[in-house]
Amino acid sequence: MANKILPWQIIQKLESDNSRLFKEDVIEEHLSKIDIQEGLAMCLDSLITFGVKQVPESKEDGPGLNWEDFKSSALLLIEREKTGHAARDLIIELLNQATSEQWNDWYRRILIKDLRCGVSEKTVNNVAKRMDIQYRVPVFSCMLAHDGAKHPKKIQGSCLVEYKYDGVRVIAITKNNSTTLYSRNGKILSNFPHIEEALNKKEFNGLVFDGEVMSDDFQSLMKQVHRKTNAKTEDAYLALFDVLPIKEFNEGKSSLDTLQRKEVLTSLANNFSDCIKPVEFTVIDFDTEAGEKTFASMNKKALSEGYEGLMIKPEKALYESKRSHAWLKIKPFIEVTLKVVSIQEGTGKHEGKLGAFSVEGDDDGKFFSLSVGSGLTDEDRESFWAAKDSLVGQLIEIRADAITQSMEGENYSLRFPRFKTFRGFDACLLYTSPSPRDGLLSR
Repeated sequence: MANKILPWQIIQKLESDNSRLFKEDVIEEHLSKIDIQEGLAMCLDSLITFGVKQVPESKEDGPGLNWEDFKSSALLLIEREKTGHAARDLIIELLNQATSEQWNDWYRRILIKDLRCGVSEKTVNNVAKRMDIQYRVPVFSCMLAHDGAKHPKKIQGSCLVEYKYDGVRVIAITKNNSTTLYSRNGKILSNFPHIEEALNKKEFNGLVFDGEVMSDDFQSLMKQVHRKTNAKTEDAYLALFDVLPIKEFNEGKSSLDTLQRKEVLTSLANNFSDCIKPVEFTVIDFDTEAGEKTFASMNKKALSEGYEGLMIKPEKALYESKRSHAWLKIKPFIEVTLKVVSIQEGTGKHEGKLGAFSVEGDDDGKFFSLSVGSGLTDEDRESFWAAKDSLVGQLIEIRADAITQSMEGENYSLRFPRFKTFRGFDACLLYTSPSPRDGLLSR
């Protein structure tokens, strides 16, 4: 019986129940069929596109369209041997041959890249793995950043630093003089035709561009991204921060390092239209005092000009199609230097240890008064408590997310303050086995 069920009937069955286990069981029952494998791959592989925006539904039955005839025609669209009016005419021809069920519930869904039955490439691949067969649908994957605040030891040496834009992540892939825009999850973005057109050039064939689509009004942009009709995105532009060949993107790793890829991007800049803008970057050596000062200046600018943060990319790192330490994102932060006025004992597990510093002082024309108890290790709390009398009056550097004003309206405080380091004080003397831990020793 399983062998007699037709592909569109399988889709209809998958639509009938929202249970994940039910869907997996249905797929397992039919995944060994070649036409099912090929159809799922065509639809679910994000990098397979047909270059068509509109695919009409069928309203009456044709004589029937077999899989091999549909597949050979679909390949003409995939390879862009049929485009424009020729592609439209081919689709109408296929529609007229197919029965309504064939077209609306199978062939059309492949062409619009949406099975509409709650099945993704990950679902199919999980079933294929369970069945122990070699078949897999490629999973779209681009590079993602780690939180730099959680990996401070990775921020060292020569790095490229960029301002982090508050936009929509876009992966633009150009082949056969045709560009497709994808979200970070591999969903096709069709509402930026002027950006696609700007990248439809032979100079860009075989390249993957990584960036953020930007607009003067982020909230309005987000409303337009997934609109089905009448999207207004003419003011949007693509801020590019990376580029690599399609082959390397598919393989998951670049051959060129960060700086070399930037040089490739710069070499292509003369071919960019006004709606394509490479992201500026600064090379900083984090092992030097000058580098730290430059980074502090960029952080200050990120705060004052409303950037989402900073991106730190080690110069020699490769592009990897996964979450990688080759990209580190840092939220903009405030740093102030204040005087310790008293030491508070901790409670609970920190009883008999330092709980928090009470600090006060002027910084940039504002008087601050607050407590700082975050950013301290257990070792810090023990050694600082043992030397508490010598710490009163010392200056400490504090990092925070923002400046806040007290309810009284006169003094200022900090949002999420955390201890960074002492200033002009040798904290090594507080340790029996000192180590140059980042954020503790003064520079």
